[in-house]
Amino acid sequence: MSLLRAFRRACSRLGLECAIAGTDTTENSPALQSCDHKHIVKPVFHRDYARQIVEIVRKEKVDILVPTVDLDLPILARHRSKLAQMGCTALVPSSRVVRICQDKRQTFCFLKEHGFDTPYTMTDSVAKILKRRPHNYPYFLKPWDGHASRSNMKVHNWEELAFYAKRIPNCMVQEFINGQEHTVDVLTDCQGRVRCVVPRLRIETRSGEVSKGMTAKHHAIIEQSKLLIEKLGVGLGVTTIQCFLTGPDQIKFIEINPRFGGGVPLSIKAGADFPRWILQLWLGKKPRIGLSDWQDGLIMLRYDEAVWFQK
Repeated sequence: MSLLRAFRRACSRLGLECAIAGTDTTENSPALQSCDHKHIVKPVFHRDYARQIVEIVRKEKVDILVPTVDLDLPILARHRSKLAQMGCTALVPSSRVVRICQDKRQTFCFLKEHGFDTPYTMTDSVAKILKRRPHNYPYFLKPWDGHASRSNMKVHNWEELAFYAKRIPNCMVQEFINGQEHTVDVLTDCQGRVRCVVPRLRIETRSGEVSKGMTAKHHAIIEQSKLLIEKLGVGLGVTTIQCFLTGPDQIKFIEINPRFGGGVPLSIKAGADFPRWILQLWLGKKPRIGLSDWQDGLIMLRYDEAVWFQK
């Protein structure tokens, strides 16, 4: 909802006509009620999903497609060229980049290959890991293809490892990291150049999404995140990085999501006007964007809000 409003404000400031088309699998979606054109679509794994998205883009003459969930990304990446031929810019990178980001085993390999610190990830099967001696607990378990922190689990001993590792689908085992967890919003332009980086300290989360956060102008996180995204190679849009600060300048990267994150309204409110800058870059303009030209120490506290609509 907040991101949708931010794009409306950006269009207004730029003097652009704005009509937002939204999709969901049910009409009982709060954000969908704020869209100008509402479309109910099949679930993302349905064989007709991609066709429906393409038809909506054609019907609504969509100029920019903004994904906000992980499950859409592989499909949109595969259809990126087709959408471009229809005049639609999808803010999604190549299929190669999406695979690196969504397969956490590939994320680990990418980070190690390019010299970034990351939690040690075991590549053996769960059965082989269980036979190892000794173990250095605690471990952190999660699906290698998971999202929204679902099925993530910290285990403290062999019994917990044996129990949860066999119940978490596509389970991978990592060392457990203590530190301050940050989300980092990174804006890249049409040429893949990093233009702005905003780290956000995750004070409190709910269901994998930040409910309390604070902008944190940590220069090591900014520089390392900039370098990471340049190595990854993404196009126009915002990429969200997760990392732990384990020492003054010691950063362990854990995840990369090539889309807007749920906490990005904090960065926008702090002065990193991603929607406006993306629209300007898309229009071929040259906005003045500072890498760290935003308000430090701004805190966001979230609460539930009601939405009403008449059927």
